Amino acid sequence: MGGGATKLYNALTQPLSSTSSLLPFPSSHLNPQLPAFTKLDPDFCPEGSSPCPPDPEELLRQCEEALTDRPPRFDRKFVHIGDGDGAPSSVIRVMQWNILAQALGEGLDNFVMCPLEALSWSRRKYLIMEEVLTYRPHIVCMQEVDHYYDTLQPVLAGLGYSSHFCPKPWSPCLGVEGNNGPDGCALFYDESRFELLDSVNIRLSAMRIPTNQVAIVTTLRCRITGKCVCVAVTHLKARSGWEWLRSTQGSDLLWHLQNVVQKQPGAPAADIPLLICGDFNAVPNEEVYRRFATSPFGLDSAYKKLSRDGLTEPEYTTWKIRPTGECCSTLDYIWYTKDTLRVDAVLDMPTEEEIGPNRLPSFSYPSDHLSLVCDFSFKEEEWEGNNKPAHRK
Repeated sequence: MGGGATKLYNALTQPLSSTSSLLPFPSSHLNPQLPAFTKLDPDFCPEGSSPCPPDPEELLRQCEEALTDRPPRFDRKFVHIGDGDGAPSSVIRVMQWNILAQALGEGLDNFVMCPLEALSWSRRKYLIMEEVLTYRPHIVCMQEVDHYYDTLQPVLAGLGYSSHFCPKPWSPCLGVEGNNGPDGCALFYDESRFELLDSVNIRLSAMRIPTNQVAIVTTLRCRITGKCVCVAVTHLKARSGWEWLRSTQGSDLLWHLQNVVQKQPGAPAADIPLLICGDFNAVPNEEVYRRFATSPFGLDSAYKKLSRDGLTEPEYTTWKIRPTGECCSTLDYIWYTKDTLRVDAVLDMPTEEEIGPNRLPSFSYPSDHLSLVCDFSFKEEEWEGNNKPAHRK
């Protein structure tokens, strides 16, 4: 690992249980929390200029111009679920996405059918940014983020997102030559839409033993409705044979969430909406899935809304080919409290034909996991005729 990556690792492996808050990040200034030794991506953040173009349309055009030789984007549409009784301005768009750590994509993950050129960061970074800019989520939850400080944080900060990052204590990326430091979870939120109340980075435990998996739990207040929402992002242990560990990690996260919502002033814990996004590395018949589906929070999985009966998860959220064979499964979820939040729309999945015979990642798509995007609104909102939230005492 190079000297810069070593410094980055040392800077990031601070205590994970501390509560932190980010300073505002105007697009015309460099982030005061950015490590001084980090070199910003020159394609998005030219030296001596603001971190990125302040206009998202301009940045999207930049991405499209850099990708002129790529195959067509997946033609994904939103499937509208809600009854439409909420005000359009109150919709909260949430994206969940394992973006594939660069060091893993080019090294350890060994995608045998994906050309090396398609795995290069010089190409993938534009595809990742294009995905975010296409759907314009208010909240973005990501896993396997290893280009946070040099690319994702400064670029999205320039577009008005504040964020938190939590690296894995022993990231496998650090064992790859030329790595960019440890990967971890990142949570971005639109600062014009949400006010930060609290955020905590968590190192998940199993039977009180700390593990290598982490989570971020952030509490936000919606500037439109005045309501609070607690958002969590996590990435549980991968691989077959570790089902018991994923189950205990999930229980630990639920315990932390209970503690977070109980300490929020002014509202009973049961009234604070929860959004839990993650790559759980667990298919729907695993114990950790059942733990979330039957938790006291009253959680439901938003992507079940795509099924005819509303009870079945998609056939896949990840589809890849490795030396061990082809893997097509559902591992990624957006959980929400069904008594306090309503699903208004869900972004559908690309078809097998669109994904193609070589599966993911590819020249069309930068990750082996598909992004999940949902529109939510608060239940039982009272709206005046002018589409503004009614006064609450």
